[in-house]
Formats: sequence, C-alpha cells, structure tokens
Amino acid sequence: MNLIQSVDNSQMRTDLPDFRAGDTVRVHVKIREGDKYRIQVFEGVVIARKRAGMSSTFTVRKVSFGYGIERIFPLHSPIIDRLEVVKSGKVRRSRLYYLRGRRGKAARLKEIGRQEQGSEAPTSQE
Repeated sequence: MNLIQSVDNSQMRTDLPDFRAGDTVRVHVKIREGDKYRIQVFEGVVIARKRAGMSSTFTVRKVSFGYGIERIFPLHSPIIDRLEVVKSGKVRRSRLYYLRGRRGKAARLKEIGRQEQGSEAPTSQE
C-alpha cells in the first residue's frame, strides 16, 4: 500500500450504516452560520451512490413544496454529523434517475424489511 492510500484509509469514516439506492435516509448535516454551527436534517431517497474510495458520494432526493430537491453528499465528509436509514426500498437498479420524471404515487418504492448486520431473526417467547 502506498502513502496516498494509507492517508486515505486513515481519513475514511467507519461509523456510517450500510445503505444503498432506494433507501430513505435522514442525513444530519452541519450548517455553518457565522461562527456557529447547527444541525439541519435532510431526509429523502438515495437515488445514486458513487463508490470511489475517499471521494465516494451519494445523492439524496426529496420533494419539498412540490419541487424536487437533490443534494449530493460526500460520504467521508465531516459535515455529515450522522446518517440514519429510515426505511429500505425494493429496487432493481443502482441509479434511480427515473424517479425525477415521476410525481406522487408513481414515485413510491416498495418497502422491504432488511435485517441489520449482526442481528438475528426475532424469536417468539411462548
């Protein structure tokens, strides 16, 4: 491993959960106002994810007051305070750009109940 890769690996975040395209996520973003910081929540559907090591990004789309808003977040950036996966959608492709042309109920995704890694299936106590 060369020097650049070792520096990149030391800067990568490991505290973010696993998510993929179709998941609805809640991204807590640090916003700087003057000399203070505050947390703003951006919740929407992940429509794309670019996996490129340190420069990995993901695109989140939400509809606010009838307007579609997309925001691209760097995955390993310190501006992301935390990321929560709200629900997982059942999709068959990794880029969901077709959602841009859909409105209302046509833009919905089917939900799947994905298991968290390391957790086992619940057992009934009877």
